[in-house]
Amino acid sequence: MSIRPLSGDPPRSAVLALLLIAIVAGLAAAPFLFPGPKSLAVAAKILVFVILVASYDLLLGYTGIVSFAHTMFFGIGAYGVAIASVRLEPGWTAVLAGTAAGLAVSLAFALLIGLASLRVRAIFYAMITLAVAAAFQTLVSQLSNLTGGEDGLNFKVPQMLRPAFRPFAEPVFGVTVDGRIITYYLIAAACLALFLLLLRIVNSPFGRVLQAIRENPFRAEAIGYRTVLYRSLSNLLAAAFATLAGAMYALWLRYNGPDTSLSFEIMLNILLMLVIGGMGTMYGAVVGASLFVFAQSYLQDGLHHIHERASGIPPLALLFEPDRWLLWLGILFVVSVYYFPTGIAGRLRELAQKRRPASAAARR
Repeated sequence: MSIRPLSGDPPRSAVLALLLIAIVAGLAAAPFLFPGPKSLAVAAKILVFVILVASYDLLLGYTGIVSFAHTMFFGIGAYGVAIASVRLEPGWTAVLAGTAAGLAVSLAFALLIGLASLRVRAIFYAMITLAVAAAFQTLVSQLSNLTGGEDGLNFKVPQMLRPAFRPFAEPVFGVTVDGRIITYYLIAAACLALFLLLLRIVNSPFGRVLQAIRENPFRAEAIGYRTVLYRSLSNLLAAAFATLAGAMYALWLRYNGPDTSLSFEIMLNILLMLVIGGMGTMYGAVVGASLFVFAQSYLQDGLHHIHERASGIPPLALLFEPDRWLLWLGILFVVSVYYFPTGIAGRLRELAQKRRPASAAARR
């Protein structure tokens, strides 16, 4: 694979490689293959959540740290851009200043939480992060003068990212290129760079130490690695990437509020995406985020079509009621976990690894 020089960790499965190529190609051509505001919004959400889930994989899958405060950093990045764009003149200066301020606040919080809590056992650390995230969400909701409270903040983006901006007089491949499409490709380029950087980090000597700490922290400590330092650095890196994902999400929505970036539901969704895709692979973030966001966005529409076709069969029509899409989403999750206990990416890698010795033996 071409990404070997960048990460040293190719997909190691032909099926996984083809799946990743299909997802990347679909996202790259989404504005032209699937024109329309909803499909573009779904594709942009997938891109943002790939980075958010991959950053959590760095924390949970590679370091073994269970944290429920990841959405707090996501929200800080989103609020940084939103507040700066409201308080300052809308433009690139406001976006960059908000992102930088969000990174500074997130890193400060991550450092404090890490130094204060990473020495405790995993379950106690998870509970501490949950309490901090809940307290932060309550604080944001109450600081209405700064954050807009429960109503959130609407803001303006730079001129070239606005829907009214038209760089070309004629449509390109039948699609009118506007500021929204420019925003989409800007986010896509940033997400690609961030994902490749995450791949490089987890496959560097630093990433190998994190994996050693995950497997046996006592042995890693015994051979000379300061586990608290490495865990703290992992916490800082994960917080930084989550903050950047939040900044991009706010830039896309041109709005941010507590339910948009800080809700506990988002934290649960991150966990589901990571489990479905496969922990400790990074590629699982791409697969899990793509499948989950797509199902979350279109499952109800699919059930609506099935419900209409099965209207003559009352029990079947009742089963495929569009309002029951969450039930079907839960069923899909249970089925995926049952057949892919190590996630889709992990399972595909395992199957590919089993085939190699068999093919090598057959050649002999």
